[in-house]
Amino acid sequence: MMLRETDDAETRAAKLQRIADALIDRVDRLEETRGSAWSMFQAAVALEQEAIARTRDLEKALADLSEKNRDLAVARAAAEEANRSKTRFLRAASHDLLQPLAAARLFLSALTDTQLDPLQRELTGRLAGAFESVEELMHAVLDISRLDSQRIEFHRKPVDLDKLFRRLAVEYAPMAEAGGLRLSFVPTSAVVDSDPTFLRRIAQNLISNAIKYTETGGVVVGVRRRRGRVWLEVHDSGPGIGKADRSRIFDEFQRAVPDGGPQGMGLGLSIVRRACTKLGHPIEVDSTPGRGTVFRVGLNAVDPAAGEGAGDAASPRGLRSRVVLIVENDAAMRRGYELMLGGSLGMVVRATGGTAEALAAMGQDDPPDVILADYNLDNGDTGIAAIRALRAAAGQPVPAVMVTAQRDARIARDCADEGVPLVEKPVGADELAAALLQATG
Repeated sequence: MMLRETDDAETRAAKLQRIADALIDRVDRLEETRGSAWSMFQAAVALEQEAIARTRDLEKALADLSEKNRDLAVARAAAEEANRSKTRFLRAASHDLLQPLAAARLFLSALTDTQLDPLQRELTGRLAGAFESVEELMHAVLDISRLDSQRIEFHRKPVDLDKLFRRLAVEYAPMAEAGGLRLSFVPTSAVVDSDPTFLRRIAQNLISNAIKYTETGGVVVGVRRRRGRVWLEVHDSGPGIGKADRSRIFDEFQRAVPDGGPQGMGLGLSIVRRACTKLGHPIEVDSTPGRGTVFRVGLNAVDPAAGEGAGDAASPRGLRSRVVLIVENDAAMRRGYELMLGGSLGMVVRATGGTAEALAAMGQDDPPDVILADYNLDNGDTGIAAIRALRAAAGQPVPAVMVTAQRDARIARDCADEGVPLVEKPVGADELAAALLQATG
């Protein structure tokens, strides 16, 4: 009996020990878990603090970026406004800048048609060269300003390249002859889609450059059809252009000629590239140093039946005895027109200063053969208003030519609506004669 009680006590003691051990083990594990949880809690707090700090840094960076964006937007707006101001200034100033130059060119043209001794002829030649340089520079600056403007408008239409070539042949033949060069235009039936004014400027710059930088041989202008396009090509026998220079020649004020070569501002090809880019005309250049250069402008062909004349190279003799009614508010320009048109071209000139005076000069049932009007007249009067009034009074669409120093898309649209060729100042004798012939047919 005593033995059994002792066994039971030992058994209970063993159980109690196991229970105690289990409890101790559980407590130990709880302690470990609590320590781990505390560590996790501390890590979570540290992570939260790091996240708060990073968020604060990010918010500060975003605030700085927003401020910089505002500063950048303000600077960009200021730059755009400065560019618009430059364009407005050039547009407003172009008429006043070019008016005296245009008058001087007319007087010089009339002077060269008189009897001059060798010294006087040399002086007039040098004056003509100086005027051409100033004219080229001013045209270049104004063209770049127009092409850089975001609001430039193009007036695309079918352009008959053969008629354009004939007009350019008349315009550049004297320049080529003065340099002892052959200038050839290959006849073509191609009609292309482009802006006639800017396509002519592209061709003028390429031809002028080719003549200027060619010492012997000649320049050939023609058309080649390949790769689904019509390519207007200008070939010369000049010194050529090295590979390293073929990209930079399209930048402003770049000239790939040796020291002592032809002088120039290096703006012509920059204008060509700008105009071609705006019009979507690809341009290529191939050259072999010592053997010449060819520039190509890619154009899209259109139906030849849709071709619109770009100006014929008919003889100025066709203007002789024609009556021209001039509407020009500047007295010097009026006198210059009188001397040039009435002298070398043999036209009958009636010169007036505005619409009312032109209507009085025309009289009853006596319309002129052609009207030559300046766009900017006095007291808000314009050449367009004068042409419309004269045509209404005559009861017929009298041929007319508009001359202006103001590069404005609105003027071009108005002239196109009236079917009036537009010529930009300063205008030379050959160019003016070609425009008058184009207007009179």
